[in-house]
Amino acid sequence: MIHAAEPPALHSTKGLRAMKFLGAHVSAAGGLENAPENARAIGARAFALFTKNQRQWLARSLDTAEIDRFKVRCEELHFLPDYIMPHDSYLINLAHPEAAGLAKSQTAFIDEMKRCEELGLKMLNFHPGSHLGLIALEEGLQRVAASINLALERTNGVIAVIENTAGQGSNVGCSFEQLAAIIEAVEDKSRVGICLDTCHLFTSGYDLRTPEAYAETMRLFDATVGFSYLRGIHLNDAKKELGSRVDRHAPIGDGLLGLDAFRLLMQDSRLDDLPLILETPEPDRWADEIRLLYTFAAAE
Repeated sequence: MIHAAEPPALHSTKGLRAMKFLGAHVSAAGGLENAPENARAIGARAFALFTKNQRQWLARSLDTAEIDRFKVRCEELHFLPDYIMPHDSYLINLAHPEAAGLAKSQTAFIDEMKRCEELGLKMLNFHPGSHLGLIALEEGLQRVAASINLALERTNGVIAVIENTAGQGSNVGCSFEQLAAIIEAVEDKSRVGICLDTCHLFTSGYDLRTPEAYAETMRLFDATVGFSYLRGIHLNDAKKELGSRVDRHAPIGDGLLGLDAFRLLMQDSRLDDLPLILETPEPDRWADEIRLLYTFAAAE
């Protein structure tokens, strides 16, 4: 049985002693208030969750009681909104080439943004979508940006956090240039950000395995997009090789990225005070993975 270490009480560290905020995408089954409980059980300082069933388009509205239970439990367990990064439904495609499909995705995305707003959360992480081979890549990117603009107009405060993709099939957002193109077309740049997924980075062609490769990848990100837009990291090893454009996550250290890449990530001060979220495929290992990653940060 895994016994998670007690995480320290959390307070905002902005401008104070920097630290890493590790967690995982935990279950909210049985009630949203169970997500912080599940995060606490693995020794997390941050977490991700779905605020609705990710396999369904529609969800009932949140009621006041469940919103209050979630907020109270987060406060009791010392999880601040800065370190909670919900993910939207995988059904949503903000680059959809057809009007009906795009409108359906936009409606669902706005609903998810509103749910985050009601829960007092600051971010919604999402995959930008796919052009399905029916329109040009550039048009797909512009549709994502237009969808973000629409969502920002109809909600308040919540940041739309674009996740880089592995570039599988017709998915958009796999290169820093594509992410930058989306951001460039977003009107309110204070409410758009990026979540970098390590598996997606690697399989889309960005190496992280050596100090030199890591430094070059991060230099390119900063030059093309900018660290000012970075809102979080998904920590995943990769089952497929560099540049394969195949999205297959592996436990930390069990894939082709290897442990050195994660040592470099955990020792990068630019990633302090961000939610660093495991999406590795074996939840029973999350507590051990978190402990391992914290040892890398401690060796900084």
